[in-house]
Amino acid sequence: MAIKRPQGTQDILPRQTALWQYVEEKIRSLCRRCGYEEIRTPILEATELFQRGVGMETDIVNKEMFTFRDKGDRSLTLRPEGTAAVARAYAEHKLYGQTPPWKLYYLGPMFRYEKPQAGRFHQFHQFGLEALGTADPLADAEAIWLAWTLGAELGLRGLALQLNSVGCPLCREKHRAALTAFLAPQSADLCPDCLVRLDRNPLRVLDCKNENCRARTAGAPALPDYLCPECREHFAAVRSYLDELRLPYQLNERLVRGLDYYRKTAFEILAPGLGAQNAICGGGRYDGLVEEIGGPPTPGVGFALGLERLLGALAEQNTTPSLTEPPCYVLAALGPEARRWSAGLAAELRAAGFVVLMDLEGRSLKSQLKFADRRRAAFTLICGEDELARGNVLARDMRTGEQREIPRADLLREMENSISKERRVKSKE
Repeated sequence: MAIKRPQGTQDILPRQTALWQYVEEKIRSLCRRCGYEEIRTPILEATELFQRGVGMETDIVNKEMFTFRDKGDRSLTLRPEGTAAVARAYAEHKLYGQTPPWKLYYLGPMFRYEKPQAGRFHQFHQFGLEALGTADPLADAEAIWLAWTLGAELGLRGLALQLNSVGCPLCREKHRAALTAFLAPQSADLCPDCLVRLDRNPLRVLDCKNENCRARTAGAPALPDYLCPECREHFAAVRSYLDELRLPYQLNERLVRGLDYYRKTAFEILAPGLGAQNAICGGGRYDGLVEEIGGPPTPGVGFALGLERLLGALAEQNTTPSLTEPPCYVLAALGPEARRWSAGLAAELRAAGFVVLMDLEGRSLKSQLKFADRRRAAFTLICGEDELARGNVLARDMRTGEQREIPRADLLREMENSISKERRVKSKE
């Protein structure tokens, strides 16, 4: 029996990879424009990092982590999210000793043991960014703007921004008392997960997707009504910046996010057409996270955006870009001597930046021309015994069928002229 990929994973094949690379370059370009630098953290982290950082009572830590013990009997976990890892790197390398803020972004695979379904995989990919060392509400608005702008620049339509404030520990304590009193008479009707949450972190009950639980929590005390003056002022400032940035948003008092480190700002960006898993991006402020994992008190804000969901939204809206590739040239060599001579020519042209392919099977000229057609080559550069003797290459235009011999010494210049002519024609179109 043939071995297949593990459940909940996917192969990203070459034709698909081109679109991934396009989106990733859009991300890198936008981050550069906003002053964010890339950070790369290990895929493996100490399990304790996520237990302390993400929260012991979250579904991620309780149910979804890929955790194992290594040969040194250390508990390691495949990272289920990126923020805790970035915070760990920030503390470990003492980046807080340098001028704040640190504006960082990452791209890479994450791992969660969830039931595979549309928009959910065991291995998935995230783009995330973090601004560490600043409590300024402008940083919150900038992060939201960047996530929104990425979707807009990729052509997504119908995006919806949902916004809330989950306050600070002082606000949460007052809200917890009111929420617990509201939920206590209905506890028998809550799902098993919410019964646990009710005791340990009742705010998470509001995040439950169970329809019965959502019905039971209708009319529950809203956290924004319990914000302290500082949190209320911060939230008002964030909204003021979003208004200035002309970002439309909806206040959602039930939005609490699924990780315990969030404080103050919480947000999600939704894309139509993705069904139940329609949040392509989520984030917020996490001012206590670095301190929780052993670093100094450090404010921070950021988000994570799922690349599979983003690409799914592009496909659903038929806004996947048509990608243009640079002109391709096929070097068709006939005979051992011509192949050796052509190998040197291919290396010379590739070093100059051209895309040059060679037949690696010693096939006939007819087969090599068919190969050039399949690869949509602009020209096939043919070298047989006669061309080799004259030090020339026979250049065949694959669109018109026209052919002419070009001395090897002139080939590079002729190819550059050909590309310049092609660009001029396309610009006029």
